[in-house]
Amino acid sequence: MQELTLHSQHLDEELSLPVYCSKPVTPLYKHLVIIAQDGQDYFMFGKIGRVIDELGIRAVVIGVPYHNVSDRYEKYHPNGKKREAYMRFLANELAPLVDEHFSTYQMGTTRILVGDSLAGTVSLLTAMTYPHTFGKVVMQSPYVNDDVIAHVQSFTDWHLLALYHSIGIHEKEVKTTDGAVRNFIEPNRALSHVLQTKQVRYHYHEFDGDHSWTYWQPDLPIGLKKVIEM
Repeated sequence: MQELTLHSQHLDEELSLPVYCSKPVTPLYKHLVIIAQDGQDYFMFGKIGRVIDELGIRAVVIGVPYHNVSDRYEKYHPNGKKREAYMRFLANELAPLVDEHFSTYQMGTTRILVGDSLAGTVSLLTAMTYPHTFGKVVMQSPYVNDDVIAHVQSFTDWHLLALYHSIGIHEKEVKTTDGAVRNFIEPNRALSHVLQTKQVRYHYHEFDGDHSWTYWQPDLPIGLKKVIEM
């Protein structure tokens, strides 16, 4: 594990980002770039470093952490005050920094955004905002509201994207960080219905589980393999 540190002008904060790179680390090989929102969770619970090794993927994985629940909401939620700044940070600061430090392909089709719940939501919104920078998304049980559906309906450059979308069939009463209880499965099915009408490379999967890492962890290698092959 390595660490990248930077001062984000878009977010006006210092960030320390955990990084895992496939071995051997050498400029002789080019790497895919995987950027995980909820970064600490994807390393700790998702075991994403082990996942890419077991899949035989040559990649650089960058985890983007959040400070607390409030910070996560403001950066990831469709209505969050920092969401647009966070997306600019990903596209204009983090992606170039990774290309500078590692041997990468420097193409949108080789950059993958990954996220669970709200982190999946902001991954999708970022890819639709910067489709030439981020061409692939793995979203696990994303939070979906009318704003997300509206973004999807109005987006047109679907030929630039490849999406893996999963949701648990038991996600009917999910307690969210604001204390509310929400149905996740029905809005996700609605999102899937809309996406299936678009000219996008898209794989949708409903797993027999709920809104937790117990199910996202084994789903992660499936999602990564799918979008890489798309």
